[in-house]
Amino acid sequence: MKRFKSILYVTGENGDQQSAMARAVSLAENNQADLTVIDVIPAVMGEYSEEIINSRMQFLESFTEPYNKRLDIKISVETGTVFIEIIREVLRNKHDLVIKPAENPDFMKRLFGSTDIHLLRKCPCPVWIMKLPEKSNYSCVMAAVGFKPLEASEVEEALNREILDLASSLALSDFASLHVVHVWEAFAANYIRSRGDKEHEAMAVYVEKERSLHQNGLNILMEKLKERVGDDVYQELSPGLHLLQGDAQKMIAVQAASLHADLVVMGTIARTGISGLIIGNTAEAVLDQLECSVLAVKPPGFITPVKLDE
Repeated sequence: MKRFKSILYVTGENGDQQSAMARAVSLAENNQADLTVIDVIPAVMGEYSEEIINSRMQFLESFTEPYNKRLDIKISVETGTVFIEIIREVLRNKHDLVIKPAENPDFMKRLFGSTDIHLLRKCPCPVWIMKLPEKSNYSCVMAAVGFKPLEASEVEEALNREILDLASSLALSDFASLHVVHVWEAFAANYIRSRGDKEHEAMAVYVEKERSLHQNGLNILMEKLKERVGDDVYQELSPGLHLLQGDAQKMIAVQAASLHADLVVMGTIARTGISGLIIGNTAEAVLDQLECSVLAVKPPGFITPVKLDE
């Protein structure tokens, strides 16, 4: 199953973070991974005093002290634009997961703030934004996958594989239920409908054909997951499959709420032309509606616009 080697935990400003930190420590232990905790002092006018930096370092020492007997935790204080410094830390030390408490949990029911959105858009490794208080164990993990039947690409397949492997691994470790959701649309239905009642039967045939294609594509994804994890593990996972017709911007969040999902694993950026994946504004529309933690995955080959030498 999916394993991490180097985890980066980003401190936040939202009250008690110990539940999120405890989750990060447990994940690092279970994966035998390195854990680094970073605090970024936001860019402001003027210079940063040594006193402020020392104060934040003392905070990190106090924050991580309860876990020092369990892990050798590295700590770091940086200054600058928060999301840029986080991504630079990822690039410098090749972290393969970022964990961060949600920035804005009470603002107009939106879970994610601007720094979170920047990370979801631009961080090269998976980003796990946790809703506080974070549960020590999840009951329900939901994976949102997307694909265009008959036009599969290596990028699409690799992204779906990463989403499913991460979701499966976390569901197994927490003894949680796993649900796999795929939202599809019958894009030509409106055109057929516009041609009048005589085309009603043709539309029904078209919609059923599209549904069947997407069902087959979802079945193939699950067969490949079974091949990767083995029959026994797949049986233990026993994933629930949800093939939903409609707008992904709406349906993913609705299904997450219906399932009472604790975590949604999803792709946040995909290359143009891959229909059905979460792209740009669509991802943010989904994120604005979610009220649970999110683990966001980039497609292979994604290159962050943030540079180390700027």
